[in-house]
Amino acid sequence: MSLRLEELSPDVVVVVTDIEGTTTDIAFVHDVLFPYARAQMPSWLPAHAEEPEVAAAIDEIRVEIDEPDADIDRVLEVLERWMSADEKVTPLKTLQGMIWRHGYEAVDFTGHVYDDAVAALQAWADDRRMLCVYSSGSVEAQKLLFTHSDHGDLSHLFSGYFDTRMGPKKKTGSYKRIAQALGEAPGSLLFLSDVGEELDAAKAAGWQTCWVARDDKTMDKATESEAHAVVSGFDEIELI
Repeated sequence: MSLRLEELSPDVVVVVTDIEGTTTDIAFVHDVLFPYARAQMPSWLPAHAEEPEVAAAIDEIRVEIDEPDADIDRVLEVLERWMSADEKVTPLKTLQGMIWRHGYEAVDFTGHVYDDAVAALQAWADDRRMLCVYSSGSVEAQKLLFTHSDHGDLSHLFSGYFDTRMGPKKKTGSYKRIAQALGEAPGSLLFLSDVGEELDAAKAAGWQTCWVARDDKTMDKATESEAHAVVSGFDEIELI
């Protein structure tokens, strides 16, 4: 089912997109980004621990685990556990983003973005719609992926980036806070994601929603729900 402009009320002013599984292949995140950060973390963290940004993230970890005196070895132990469990913990995401910065700048990899996503995002930007990102990855990680993408620098297309500092992606309050930050009525915001629980939370906050189901398993889940529009790619979303 295609999402058409006439089906949206009121008009979409801002499109907010997820990254993993939506604009970007999940395999890139899980097979390239995560292993890279995991391999680099044990040597990178001690080497950069005194830098203000890194030290602040380490302090956040100490607060999170309620161990104010935790040393670097203990912090690394916690980070390893979080990475193994794919925890969406803000200081972990912050540190991963810093490590990925090095990888992007060294051209160890480039950020994957689906062709249909690039074309649609460009068309919506040309149509003067505001584009934003809301992802569990840190804001820095989001910017890096789109700045160093397979299609070149796409960062100019986006006007805002939001991460878990706005709250968990499956909680309605997060979307209320983003709407407040954007200064727009929730009904004028469209959220694109491949995760039903995230879309449910956005819908409960008054947003318009679209389920991007790029594989058969996700499509089966999406078509079982009647709460959201369902597409298999950005090229089916007609907002122009």
